[in-house]
Amino acid sequence: MDDQLETIAAKLAAAAPGAVLESTFAFGELTLTVDPAHITETLQFLRDDPAAQFVSIIDISGADYPEREKRFDVVYHLLAPKLNRRVRIKVATDEDTPIASATAVYPGADWYEREVYDLFGVLFDGHPDLRRILTDYGFEGHPLRKDFPMTGFVEVRYDDGEKRVRYEPVRLNQEFRRFDFLSPWEGAPLPGDEKTKGQ
Repeated sequence: MDDQLETIAAKLAAAAPGAVLESTFAFGELTLTVDPAHITETLQFLRDDPAAQFVSIIDISGADYPEREKRFDVVYHLLAPKLNRRVRIKVATDEDTPIASATAVYPGADWYEREVYDLFGVLFDGHPDLRRILTDYGFEGHPLRKDFPMTGFVEVRYDDGEKRVRYEPVRLNQEFRRFDFLSPWEGAPLPGDEKTKGQ
């Protein structure tokens, strides 16, 4: 492990006892699994400590593991531009338990948290404006959850006659689906084959 990242992990564990649940190093990056109750404290330490200097938040993403009790991982990606180092912070939560918003530490986390809320349904306590950012008005559900149907619930189309956008329930018309699994070189005739029969 990079000695500096190892030092940062040790300093964080000493500064916030019980905050770090697991520490791993892979692909030149440190990954810390953190107790959700200590996320703000952890982010502040990583931003302010002179050895860390993770002053830039690159992204906040999510992952859904429906078989787990705490089904969501919220993943924070931080960068120390001066030192050219990265760290990943993971926090586990469920559908009902909010995580403290990172906007107090990193104001740029605002839209990232809105995206995770919109696509996964993870709640962020203390967020200044937690509302949908990518899906349409009145959208129901969270499309990146593993239990969300691949086809969605509604389809959107523009009706030229009514001059407006229409929302309609998804219909799967199976009778119009034909599958030809034969190779065109071995099987069913293709358009234009009838021209070759007269030769």
